[in-house]
Amino acid sequence: MLADLYLWLKAFHIMSVLAWMAGLFYLPRLYVHHVERAKDNEEMASVFVMMEQKLLRLIMNPSMIAAWIFGLLLVGTGAVDWSAVWPYTKLVSILGMTWFHMWLAKHRKLLAAGSYETEGRTYRIMNEVPTLLMVVIVISVVVKPL
Repeated sequence: MLADLYLWLKAFHIMSVLAWMAGLFYLPRLYVHHVERAKDNEEMASVFVMMEQKLLRLIMNPSMIAAWIFGLLLVGTGAVDWSAVWPYTKLVSILGMTWFHMWLAKHRKLLAAGSYETEGRTYRIMNEVPTLLMVVIVISVVVKPL
């Protein structure tokens, strides 16, 4: 039955991943501005806290869960060749993306609590993590090297 739904599952998986990636790109940028502009401004800090919380809870968490569900359902269709290398490079990258999501969630709580220990430079550097993982994932799925 899942094989009959393959194209629908694939479409919903892609939409979920796009929404998740948008949040993974944007939330670290919010953290940069939060740390650099709102440290001594309680009113501005509260606006950043609200924006960060809504982005994470209303967009990123549901889209990550949906991406995982639709991805696992796609695997269930039998469309993955587990004798190839690409599913494993994709899986490791997805686990890295999920780790990064959790790292962002942890830092949202720290910033909401008023902890400004992490510098904007760190958030700028970490902002590159989802891009690198995305490159590996897309090349793994589309090009299927080795």
